[in-house]
Amino acid sequence: MNAFALHHAQEIEKILAKYPPERKQSAVMPLLHLAQHDLGYVNKQAVLDIAEILDITTTEVASVIGFYTLYHDHPEGKYRFQICTDLPCALRGADQFVQDLCKALQIKPGETTKDGFITVEEVKCLAACHRAPMFQVQHGDEILTYENQTVESTLAVVDEFRKKETKR
Repeated sequence: MNAFALHHAQEIEKILAKYPPERKQSAVMPLLHLAQHDLGYVNKQAVLDIAEILDITTTEVASVIGFYTLYHDHPEGKYRFQICTDLPCALRGADQFVQDLCKALQIKPGETTKDGFITVEEVKCLAACHRAPMFQVQHGDEILTYENQTVESTLAVVDEFRKKETKR
Protein backbone atom coordinates (compact mmCIF):
# COMPACT_ATOMS: atom_id res chain seq x y z
CA MET A 1 0.00 0.00 0.00
CA ASN A 2 1.40 3.42 -0.94
CA ALA A 3 1.77 6.49 1.30
CA PHE A 4 -1.26 8.32 -0.11
CA ALA A 5 -3.44 5.23 0.36
CA LEU A 6 -2.24 4.75 3.92
CA HIS A 7 -2.78 8.38 4.86
CA HIS A 8 -6.26 8.60 3.28
CA ALA A 9 -7.49 5.01 3.52
CA GLN A 10 -11.00 5.82 4.73
CA GLU A 11 -11.58 8.67 2.29
CA ILE A 12 -10.29 6.60 -0.63
CA GLU A 13 -12.54 3.69 0.34
CA LYS A 14 -15.57 6.04 0.38
CA ILE A 15 -14.64 7.49 -3.01
CA LEU A 16 -14.05 4.11 -4.65
CA ALA A 17 -17.35 2.79 -3.26
CA LYS A 18 -19.17 5.25 -5.53
CA TYR A 19 -17.87 3.51 -8.68
CA PRO A 20 -18.23 -0.03 -10.01
CA PRO A 21 -14.92 -1.91 -9.53
CA GLU A 22 -14.48 -2.28 -13.28
CA ARG A 23 -14.79 1.52 -13.64
CA LYS A 24 -12.69 2.61 -10.67
CA GLN A 25 -10.52 4.78 -12.96
CA SER A 26 -13.49 7.17 -12.94
CA ALA A 27 -12.46 8.12 -9.40
CA VAL A 28 -9.36 9.92 -10.68
CA MET A 29 -10.79 13.43 -10.18
CA PRO A 30 -12.00 12.98 -6.59
CA LEU A 31 -8.69 11.31 -5.70
CA LEU A 32 -6.78 14.21 -7.24
CA HIS A 33 -8.89 16.62 -5.22
CA LEU A 34 -8.11 14.66 -2.07
CA ALA A 35 -4.38 14.65 -2.83
CA GLN A 36 -4.32 18.36 -3.67
CA HIS A 37 -6.07 19.27 -0.45
CA ASP A 38 -2.97 18.28 1.56
CA LEU A 39 -0.35 20.42 -0.17
CA GLY A 40 -2.27 22.78 -2.44
CA TYR A 41 -0.99 20.82 -5.44
CA VAL A 42 -0.62 17.21 -6.58
CA ASN A 43 2.98 16.12 -6.23
CA LYS A 44 4.67 13.40 -8.30
CA GLN A 45 4.33 10.82 -5.53
CA ALA A 46 0.57 11.38 -5.36
CA VAL A 47 0.34 10.92 -9.14
CA LEU A 48 2.17 7.61 -8.80
CA ASP A 49 0.00 6.55 -5.88
CA ILE A 50 -3.29 7.44 -7.59
CA ALA A 51 -2.22 5.62 -10.75
CA GLU A 52 -1.44 2.55 -8.64
CA ILE A 53 -4.77 2.70 -6.78
CA LEU A 54 -6.76 3.00 -10.01
CA ASP A 55 -4.63 0.66 -12.15
CA ILE A 56 -3.99 3.36 -14.74
CA THR A 57 -0.81 4.99 -16.00
CA THR A 58 0.78 8.06 -14.48
CA THR A 59 0.33 9.71 -17.88
CA GLU A 60 -3.42 9.25 -17.60
CA VAL A 61 -3.43 10.83 -14.13
CA ALA A 62 -1.14 13.67 -15.22
CA SER A 63 -3.30 14.38 -18.28
CA VAL A 64 -6.27 15.12 -16.01
CA ILE A 65 -4.12 17.53 -13.98
CA GLY A 66 -2.94 19.20 -17.17
CA PHE A 67 -6.41 19.57 -18.63
CA TYR A 68 -8.34 20.97 -15.69
CA THR A 69 -7.43 24.41 -14.31
CA LEU A 70 -8.45 23.40 -10.79
CA TYR A 71 -5.63 20.84 -10.46
CA HIS A 72 -2.02 21.90 -10.04
CA ASP A 73 1.20 19.92 -10.29
CA HIS A 74 3.50 22.33 -8.46
CA PRO A 75 3.28 24.78 -5.56
CA GLU A 76 2.41 28.36 -6.31
CA GLY A 77 1.06 31.44 -4.57
CA LYS A 78 -1.41 31.38 -1.73
CA TYR A 79 -3.92 33.03 -4.07
CA ARG A 80 -4.03 31.83 -7.68
CA PHE A 81 -5.44 34.38 -10.13
CA GLN A 82 -6.54 32.58 -13.28
CA ILE A 83 -7.30 35.01 -16.08
CA CYS A 84 -9.20 33.85 -19.14
CA THR A 85 -7.35 34.78 -22.33
CA ASP A 86 -9.38 32.70 -24.76
CA LEU A 87 -10.17 34.48 -28.04
CA PRO A 88 -13.47 36.12 -27.00
CA CYS A 89 -11.87 37.44 -23.80
CA ALA A 90 -8.77 38.53 -25.71
CA LEU A 91 -11.00 40.54 -28.03
CA ARG A 92 -12.30 42.35 -24.93
CA GLY A 93 -8.76 43.22 -23.78
CA ALA A 94 -7.79 40.24 -21.63
CA ASP A 95 -4.30 39.92 -23.15
CA GLN A 96 -3.42 43.54 -22.34
CA PHE A 97 -5.05 43.17 -18.94
CA VAL A 98 -2.76 40.24 -18.08
CA GLN A 99 0.34 42.14 -19.20
CA ASP A 100 -0.61 45.30 -17.28
CA LEU A 101 -1.56 43.39 -14.12
CA CYS A 102 1.66 41.40 -14.15
CA LYS A 103 3.65 44.58 -14.66
CA ALA A 104 1.93 46.13 -11.63
CA LEU A 105 2.70 42.99 -9.57
CA GLN A 106 6.29 42.91 -10.94
CA ILE A 107 5.96 39.37 -12.32
CA LYS A 108 5.38 37.68 -15.67
CA PRO A 109 2.33 35.58 -16.52
CA GLY A 110 2.72 32.18 -14.87
CA GLU A 111 4.90 33.55 -12.08
CA THR A 112 4.35 34.14 -8.39
CA THR A 113 5.03 37.36 -6.51
CA LYS A 114 8.25 37.42 -4.49
CA ASP A 115 6.32 37.08 -1.25
CA GLY A 116 4.60 33.91 -2.52
CA PHE A 117 1.19 35.50 -2.16
CA ILE A 118 -0.17 35.80 -5.73
CA THR A 119 0.29 33.63 -8.81
CA VAL A 120 -1.11 34.92 -12.09
CA GLU A 121 -1.79 32.45 -14.87
CA GLU A 122 -3.62 32.49 -18.16
CA VAL A 123 -6.35 29.90 -18.67
CA LYS A 124 -8.89 29.09 -21.32
CA CYS A 125 -12.62 29.67 -20.96
CA LEU A 126 -14.05 30.50 -17.59
CA ALA A 127 -17.49 30.94 -19.21
CA ALA A 128 -17.89 34.71 -18.88
CA CYS A 129 -16.59 36.00 -22.21
CA HIS A 130 -19.14 38.80 -22.33
CA ARG A 131 -17.75 40.18 -19.05
CA ALA A 132 -14.03 40.09 -19.82
CA PRO A 133 -11.49 40.87 -18.62
CA MET A 134 -12.39 38.37 -15.94
CA PHE A 135 -10.64 35.94 -13.67
CA GLN A 136 -11.19 33.42 -10.93
CA VAL A 137 -9.23 33.29 -7.71
CA GLN A 138 -8.45 29.96 -6.12
CA HIS A 139 -7.59 29.92 -2.45
CA GLY A 140 -7.79 26.59 -0.67
CA ASP A 141 -11.19 25.14 -1.49
CA GLU A 142 -12.63 28.55 -2.31
CA ILE A 143 -13.11 29.84 -5.86
CA LEU A 144 -14.19 33.44 -6.43
CA THR A 145 -15.03 34.98 -9.80
CA TYR A 146 -14.47 38.61 -10.78
CA GLU A 147 -15.82 40.08 -14.01
CA ASN A 148 -15.45 43.36 -15.94
CA GLN A 149 -12.10 43.99 -14.30
CA THR A 150 -9.48 46.66 -14.64
CA VAL A 151 -5.96 46.53 -13.29
CA GLU A 152 -6.98 48.99 -10.57
CA SER A 153 -10.01 46.95 -9.46
CA THR A 154 -7.90 43.79 -9.46
CA LEU A 155 -5.18 45.39 -7.35
CA ALA A 156 -7.94 46.39 -4.91
CA VAL A 157 -8.91 42.68 -4.72
CA VAL A 158 -5.27 41.81 -4.02
CA ASP A 159 -5.20 44.43 -1.25
CA GLU A 160 -8.40 42.95 0.26
CA PHE A 161 -6.78 39.52 0.38
CA ARG A 162 -3.63 40.92 1.95
CA LYS A 163 -5.66 42.71 4.65
CA LYS A 164 -7.64 39.55 5.32
CA GLU A 165 -4.43 37.55 5.74
CA THR A 166 -2.86 40.05 8.16
CA LYS A 167 -5.98 39.81 10.39
CA ARG A 168 -5.49 36.06 10.81
